[in-house]
Amino acid sequence: MQSLFYKYRIFFGVLLVFSIIVISLFYSALKPKKTLPIFNPSDVNPELVDTTVQYVANKHFISDFSFTNQNGETITQKDYEGKIYVADFFFTTCKSICPKMTTNLVDVQKAFLHNPKVKLLSFSVMPDVDSVSVLKEYAKINGVVDSKWNLVTGDKKAIYTMARKSYLAVKQGKPDEQYDMVHTENFVLVDSKKRVRGFYDGTNKAEIQRLIEDINWLCEN
Repeated sequence: MQSLFYKYRIFFGVLLVFSIIVISLFYSALKPKKTLPIFNPSDVNPELVDTTVQYVANKHFISDFSFTNQNGETITQKDYEGKIYVADFFFTTCKSICPKMTTNLVDVQKAFLHNPKVKLLSFSVMPDVDSVSVLKEYAKINGVVDSKWNLVTGDKKAIYTMARKSYLAVKQGKPDEQYDMVHTENFVLVDSKKRVRGFYDGTNKAEIQRLIEDINWLCEN
């Protein structure tokens, strides 16, 4: 038996390699390919969506915007044109979920620091408190890289509108207070075509890893 195996060792070797290749091809063919959904207002918890857009079931895109960042620069949609980015809503004096969210977003920043396709965008839900100078100090303390990550302030009505009509990520506050917002732990992933592709718990490390993986997938597809 041993001599027979030795005699046909090349044949058996080729057969083994061929079998491995065939099995690998079958596995690749049968393995579900990764996809990311495209979110529209009708797909999201109604509490996070303005009533005027809740009916939209397709073709939802992030609206144009204009706000001021931590350096006093005007930031618009053009600064994110063709970019994959993560958006969130916070305020600098928040002591509950914001510190953890900021720390986790710093990790995302590190993961894509040298990838020009990826950026970050954080909106203050308390723009009357979070002035340019306040945002600048917050950015400095938390290691924000200006070229990668904008912290923006501006008109509260405009921020409220972006939060609930575009990013579908913030709850309405007190009904008797116009444009009152209750920010959530949501990180929103936006693709290069201005479409919402995912929501992630910004306080959860496992969710941050999923976010990083999904950003990498968008970069490659």
